[in-house]
Amino acid sequence: MTDQHVTHGSNPDLISVELSSRRTGMSFQRTRMSADRTLMSVIRTSLSLISFGFTIYQLIEKLKENSMVDHGAPIRNFGVTLVALGIAMLVFGIIYHVQFMLGLRDERKAMKIDGLIHGESKFPVSLTLVTAVLLLLIGIAAIMSMVFHIGPFG
Repeated sequence: MTDQHVTHGSNPDLISVELSSRRTGMSFQRTRMSADRTLMSVIRTSLSLISFGFTIYQLIEKLKENSMVDHGAPIRNFGVTLVALGIAMLVFGIIYHVQFMLGLRDERKAMKIDGLIHGESKFPVSLTLVTAVLLLLIGIAAIMSMVFHIGPFG
């Protein structure tokens, strides 16, 4: 790519190449944001599974403590299963997101080296990924409390 400053009076071919390069660079940003939205969907679903499973588990535990149910193991196990499913979904979502973003960064770097895009804009740390990891830690703490009766939720 040329280091010339492109203006409205530049060669039409140079203008076309510059516009194409900028559109391609912007498409990388759109793709990155789309990957974040996909991870947000995984977070929402995982959060629903984890919170619903934990609520079911806690409800059955309270009913047992107050002698309102004799055995609630199947329902309690269902709650644990929902939390485990939410955690598993979150783990797979995080792995997929990281792999996709690394591939996107590699592709972007290769296009920059080839001079097809400028690549001045940075790929910031994904706050969505940070949120997903924090939710994963909370989910692990919840299931540890449920299964082993240890941790902050026990």
